[in-house]
Amino acid sequence: MEAVESPTTSSDAAAVVAAALDYFEGWFDGDEARMERALHPNFVKRRAGDELGITTKERMLELTRGGDGKEDAADRTLDVEVEDLYGDIASVTVRSAVYREYLHLVRTSAGWKIANALWRPT
Repeated sequence: MEAVESPTTSSDAAAVVAAALDYFEGWFDGDEARMERALHPNFVKRRAGDELGITTKERMLELTRGGDGKEDAADRTLDVEVEDLYGDIASVTVRSAVYREYLHLVRTSAGWKIANALWRPT
């Protein structure tokens, strides 16, 4: 069986960036709807280190709703770099004043969603 590459377009790249911005800006603004829109139902976030702390989608929504990210929003500069986009998967690096995150996204029937995040404070 031959592998068939799914086509990707510049609109895919824009949608991947939009998902990353929903995630970060939703966090900074305490905007649960934006965070919800960005995350895959099976989302897992891990903090780098000897003990990989784990945050689920439900916990991210709870923290966002509580405004936990608002104190991180003093410098909202974001550098979102799509490292790789292949068919229905993408890898993104986001650099901010407070975090460095590596995101894995997947295209779903509801659009591009963040499935995994690995982060550390800057």
